[in-house]
Amino acid sequence: MPQPLEKPRPKTRWSYEEYYQMSEAGVFDNQHVELINGEIVEMPPQGEPHGVVIMLAAKELMNRFGQGYVVRQQLPLRTGVDEEPEPDIAVVIGDIRDTLSTGRPRSALLVVEVAITTLDFDLGEKAEIYAGAGIEEYWVLDVEARRLHVHRRTIPDAALPRGRRYSQIEVLEETASVTPLAMPGRSIRIAELLP
Repeated sequence: MPQPLEKPRPKTRWSYEEYYQMSEAGVFDNQHVELINGEIVEMPPQGEPHGVVIMLAAKELMNRFGQGYVVRQQLPLRTGVDEEPEPDIAVVIGDIRDTLSTGRPRSALLVVEVAITTLDFDLGEKAEIYAGAGIEEYWVLDVEARRLHVHRRTIPDAALPRGRRYSQIEVLEETASVTPLAMPGRSIRIAELLP
């Protein structure tokens, strides 16, 4: 499971701007980190199976979404003033060059995380982040169990720190198919997303 980075730690929470100032100053020494709820969280190294699953899923999503959509791979989403996760895949409306003038996306039509060593984190904290950002569809590919956890339709929940949660959660086996909410009629066999 990802852990908060031990250095630097002079304060508890960091803003987006502070995070980028530290990054530009070389504080993270080529470590893979994300800004989660104001904490700088070190992510585990990416193995080859993880990378292969990202490429497989990205290929299938590009085939389903097509022109007018961008399938971003391991690039930041600015979901809050103190949060910038880097989902394995995020499908956004637009063109590849759009972010050069508009900045990083703040939302997506679909976010996908590939879980090999981070399943609890992806189903817990990451699901809360994406629901809180109003992302209506979030998938977690559980590579070991060969399943897809599908989270859909956010609803308000005052008991949660980010104020929203997914109202529909379904676990699909690799023999099933899934259709993205934003692309009705364009289903994907879950086995196609897995190695």
